[in-house]
Amino acid sequence: MIDVEDLVALVHNYNPRSNADLIRRAYAYGKQMHEGQKRHSGDDYFTHPVAVAAILTEQRLDDATIVTALLHDTIEDTKSTYTEVQRLFGDEVAELVDGVTKLTNLQLSSAESKQAENFRKLFMAMSKDLRVILVKLADRLHNMRTIKSMRAEKQAQKARETMEIFAPLAGRMGMQWMRDELEDLSFRVLNPDARNSIIRRFITLQRETGDVVHKITADIRNELEKARIEADVYGRAKKPYSIWRKMQEKDLAFSSLSDIYGFRVITATETDCYRVLGVIHQRWRAVPGRFKDYISQPKSNGYRSIHTTVSGRDGKRVEVQIRTRQMHEVAEAGVAAHWSYREGERAHNPFAVDPARWIAGITERLDEDDHDDFMENVKLEMYTDQVFCFTPKGDVIQMPRGATPLDYAYAIHTRIGNSCVSAKIDGIRVPLWTRLKNGQSVEIITAEGQRPQASWIDIVTTGRAKAAIRRSLREEDRGRFVKLGQELARAAFDHVGRKATDKALRTAAKMLGLVDETDLLAQLGSAELTARKVIETLYPELATSQAAEVDAQRPVVGLPPTQTYNRARCCQPVPGERIVGITYRGQGVVVHAIDCPALEEFEEQPTRWVDLHWQAGRHAAVHTVSLNLTISNDAGVLGHICTLIGGQKANISDLHFVDRKPDYYRLLVDVDLRDLEHLHAVMTALEAETDVAQISRQRDLSKKP
Repeated sequence: MIDVEDLVALVHNYNPRSNADLIRRAYAYGKQMHEGQKRHSGDDYFTHPVAVAAILTEQRLDDATIVTALLHDTIEDTKSTYTEVQRLFGDEVAELVDGVTKLTNLQLSSAESKQAENFRKLFMAMSKDLRVILVKLADRLHNMRTIKSMRAEKQAQKARETMEIFAPLAGRMGMQWMRDELEDLSFRVLNPDARNSIIRRFITLQRETGDVVHKITADIRNELEKARIEADVYGRAKKPYSIWRKMQEKDLAFSSLSDIYGFRVITATETDCYRVLGVIHQRWRAVPGRFKDYISQPKSNGYRSIHTTVSGRDGKRVEVQIRTRQMHEVAEAGVAAHWSYREGERAHNPFAVDPARWIAGITERLDEDDHDDFMENVKLEMYTDQVFCFTPKGDVIQMPRGATPLDYAYAIHTRIGNSCVSAKIDGIRVPLWTRLKNGQSVEIITAEGQRPQASWIDIVTTGRAKAAIRRSLREEDRGRFVKLGQELARAAFDHVGRKATDKALRTAAKMLGLVDETDLLAQLGSAELTARKVIETLYPELATSQAAEVDAQRPVVGLPPTQTYNRARCCQPVPGERIVGITYRGQGVVVHAIDCPALEEFEEQPTRWVDLHWQAGRHAAVHTVSLNLTISNDAGVLGHICTLIGGQKANISDLHFVDRKPDYYRLLVDVDLRDLEHLHAVMTALEAETDVAQISRQRDLSKKP
């Protein structure tokens, strides 16, 4: 364990004006509070806070953060209290220690809904003071370095949590070195065989080719000396996990990988960065599509560097990163560079990003998204790289790699995204699913009345866009489902001779544990709730009589036993709809829906009208209804539509193509159904399908009875 004077010296090296007495007092207090406590390894527990503090000195952080590291477990694990820490070390340290304590209590790898809520708390804590998460990341790094002393199942749980949450968070904050180490430490626990295999192959490769890193580093230095450019050159083999991930993503064997070595060139000035780039491209062949200029277009966490991949010695691909010393400090410390000290003064690095502005971009949508949307948003935002596009006015919009014009539209404003109809890239109209590239100029074309489509979910990649689209679709669907629910409720109540009044629906909603009658209607329309369930809830005595099967030969009430009848082909009425009969000479009675337009011609012939209604009970699925469908002209779509109809326990009795276009088919499908509820269930299932552009019930007045 580092003793107190060594720790004071580590801080004094970069901050001669540090408060050595404060650090000594915190060291003594932490040691006293943790007296007698042991880690899983058997070491004194206080070795852990001291190691965390030492990790933070490598980032040259301020006294308050170092003291917080020494005390970060005192409130949680000892008899110490917030009030005592506040009295002894001040408000700033007490707030930071309390913030770390709250983060420690979050179970980030729990069930999705709870995990989402805990993520919210994590980001809200970060928004108050980002140093809280810097201490937590250092805490996790030391725990991962010493994880072998834990039980196997605990190791696996901590490693998964680190891989899914803390490593990408460190990367998102610009601390790539920490992300690399956290990922590799987790990889060692989760897949030791794969990691050992990669290390063995590295050893074999070095034995066969010699020290490639040393050779290529020397080559770069020689070229820079010829050009009289002063710079430091460093090289390294990439981490085992980074190599394994690339093998998995590209489905490659180790022998097929190219750029497994990375090199950095650190210069004095920005001008020298571009001179170095010219020297490297003159000496080695650049790999197309592998050049990124993060100096002219920095990442949101302040990262600036030039990345290029070239075919180096023996044709091996190597990645070269070129940056100034100040840029390198930010690349190593990320957002933490804002608190770095040098020679007793807060380092004023022009490239260090303002933490308040950075965290605002992460937390701005915390209160808008539901659990699933928020988790998706968090994971997308933390894992993505960036591309930079221009507005028509020349402003820069940062987007994650793989983003589309729709993502871009939502990044500008939700209203722009919702009303987007098309886009232009560099003046040329393109499909909305086009992937954006660095440096492109994007123009969004909007139209009044446009609404997000369900298919947009598969087009966009950002959490912001997905959340906005889903929110809009939910609002639109809810209105449509309420209307469907009203019709279903009316039909179901008519079946049992009751009225679907607001009071009845409100009572049913309360009995079913729903918010109100609108919520009940929405669930009816979306098929989450059946009308039969509502009737059973309100009128259990009537529900029993409903359960009886209706004679398929005599489903209509109001006709003499010997009277024949037919369903009108123009309106195809089904049980649940109000009906009326019209007598025809030689044809008996034809049953029409009460709202059938064909009834207009009989208004002056009241003697031909017969008052009818459907039998109460469960009808057989023998009532054919024609559905007018417009579907995508893609492979497998028609089969999927037929499967959906079958899934609703409905039979297709006939199918006829009306119109064929290169992109869409229009067809009539005859479906055998039980009643109106069954009809709406089928139509709702089809309407929710993205490959169905339109669906309606076919009513043809040209078809006479």
